[in-house]
Amino acid sequence: MEKSTAKKKSILAGTSGQLLVVALVIVALVIFFYANSTNFRKYTTLVSILDYSYYIVLMSIGVTFPLITGGVDLSIGTGLICYSLVGGYLISFCNFPVWAGMLVSVLFGTAIGCLNGVVVAIMGIPPFLTTLCTCMITRGLGAIIVGGFGISWPTAKAPGGWFRSIFKITLESNRKVPIGIVWIILIVIVMSYVLNHTKVGRYTISIGSNKEAARLSGVNVKAYHILAYVISGFFAGLASIAYSAIFATVQPGTGAGFELEAIGGAIIGGVSASGGVGTVVGSMLGVFVICLLKTGLPFIGLQANWQQIITGIVLIVAVLVDVIKKRRGIE
Repeated sequence: MEKSTAKKKSILAGTSGQLLVVALVIVALVIFFYANSTNFRKYTTLVSILDYSYYIVLMSIGVTFPLITGGVDLSIGTGLICYSLVGGYLISFCNFPVWAGMLVSVLFGTAIGCLNGVVVAIMGIPPFLTTLCTCMITRGLGAIIVGGFGISWPTAKAPGGWFRSIFKITLESNRKVPIGIVWIILIVIVMSYVLNHTKVGRYTISIGSNKEAARLSGVNVKAYHILAYVISGFFAGLASIAYSAIFATVQPGTGAGFELEAIGGAIIGGVSASGGVGTVVGSMLGVFVICLLKTGLPFIGLQANWQQIITGIVLIVAVLVDVIKKRRGIE
């Protein structure tokens, strides 16, 4: 018991330390870009960073759960586009109310997450292969449903355009207020509670730490393993709504790479590459690191490709930190 308690304390200490480091990195990046770019200092830049972060953060929150089990979900990027296309098609061509299109988007994402979970947990197919397949399926399915054409959800001033104000409102002075960050923070608080103080979270962590030990302890490993992917799919569905609210048009065949930013953010934020450890707050902070790099680097004259290179280097460092902590016995 004492050994288990000591191990838990060391894990919490290691996680808290990494969260602090990531928070300091965010502060350092903001200071650096602020000092070196007048464009970065504009209010519109802050709005843009938050706009582009909403759907990535939502995906990252969801994918944190499969990652903690030791798995992965590669379907969330193209899935986001597919769910958005389906919801938009129902609204534009089938006269569905906007709320119904939003609901279908979330339910579709949840269903794909459930499919991933069943194939991984029940059929025993590796998560990488399973979600890679559903990634390709959702990419093709979305394009087929809309006939290969882009879909536009209602604009802010059109009937049904109210949903865009969930993430951003425009004042009479034409100043845009990114209220979506409030919802993101509330969701992070709720999911942090789920991960740290409920059976769902505790069992997710125990599956990632030692699946066999969890099974012998009486945990219904298959059920909670499936649930981790259901959560991931659900948040991919929510992310599709955020994406639809931010962008004017949703194009089929896109979305590949979104999942890498979400997964990368989670890993930068402290989710262990081998499972068993992670926080929702860390995943959010990790995404903000990626979004700051993506937005700030072009302002200092670096091509967009540099963002991918630097993000890759940051990811390697994050994984190395995870490996070093394990070798030193923190994990």
